[in-house]
Amino acid sequence: MEEKNQRVVTFLNRDEVDFLDKLGKDALFSTGVKLSRTKLIAWLVDFMKGLGINGENITSEADLERRVMEVLKQISAEGSVLNTSHGRVPQGNDCGVEAPRPRKEVSR
Repeated sequence: MEEKNQRVVTFLNRDEVDFLDKLGKDALFSTGVKLSRTKLIAWLVDFMKGLGINGENITSEADLERRVMEVLKQISAEGSVLNTSHGRVPQGNDCGVEAPRPRKEVSR
């Protein structure tokens, strides 16, 4: 069954939008492939899922940043590799969250 995409409206400040646009343009100039804001945000969500990040005890941006850094340090210390494109979660990740399956490209 094909995954149905959902529309999400978000408000980002100018600096955040500029950052996403720069990522997309850097990819375009280095690889010839333009990465859309939508694709970049979706990949960030998939990456967080792959890390096993959940919302438990997160009440601020600082809490989320701390949680992500803890998981990345754990992965680094274990020498594990996170590869969400192959659906693997690092060993020792006790969050019990499976990495997402690769996204099917949707052309518009």
